[in-house]
Amino acid sequence: MLDSKFNDPFNKVLLILNALFVTINTTDESVGFRERRKILDKQAKSQLRFSRILDAATTVFSQKGYKDAAVDDIALESQTSKGGIYFYFPNKQAIFLVLLEKMAGLLRSRAESAMAEEPNVLKKGDVALQTMLQTFAGHRTLTRLFLVEALGAGREFNDRMMEIHASFSKLIKDYLDEAVLSGTIAPLNTEIASAAWFGAVNEVVTRWVLTGQPAQLEEAYPALRELLRRSIGLVEK
Repeated sequence: MLDSKFNDPFNKVLLILNALFVTINTTDESVGFRERRKILDKQAKSQLRFSRILDAATTVFSQKGYKDAAVDDIALESQTSKGGIYFYFPNKQAIFLVLLEKMAGLLRSRAESAMAEEPNVLKKGDVALQTMLQTFAGHRTLTRLFLVEALGAGREFNDRMMEIHASFSKLIKDYLDEAVLSGTIAPLNTEIASAAWFGAVNEVVTRWVLTGQPAQLEEAYPALRELLRRSIGLVEK
């Protein structure tokens, strides 16, 4: 768990996020259309400013690294005052954590949706792997923050990153357990296998971020798919 000094500010961020994105459905009927419109316009502008800050932070963290980046840099990049940033975020740690959560949520939701739409047990793994590689490829800057910068961001992020890693390993484990239960693959230690699968994907994507190899991340899919399948006893005929 994060310590209370960091956790409390992040709770504030979550409250702000909730206020920004919640649909107005409790406005008293006596409030006129113009007043409601003003509230909606204000929310839209606030959401736009919030997104602009996150986009700017992504650029700054990627270019300077987490440790060397400053709120001043993010303010300059987003064309927002420091006060405007502090309205949404108590410090740069909170900004960085929101970006990590954004990438983790995007990856997990897309992978889960792809697996839910695929009825074939074996192909569930294929579509999840393909979807994750496509998501990483489409968000290279966020991927760098998620896989590279987070490692050196400090102890306050270690626990949360371990929780995120564990959640993806569990997603893989649940899939492998389903495959074993259905008789699609032979019984195996799915806990170890899921950790190995996550590690393999993590390593391939990190290498791509740092070296640009392969030129297109999706090019790694066939070899990676074969490697993962062989690790659980499946060999292409």
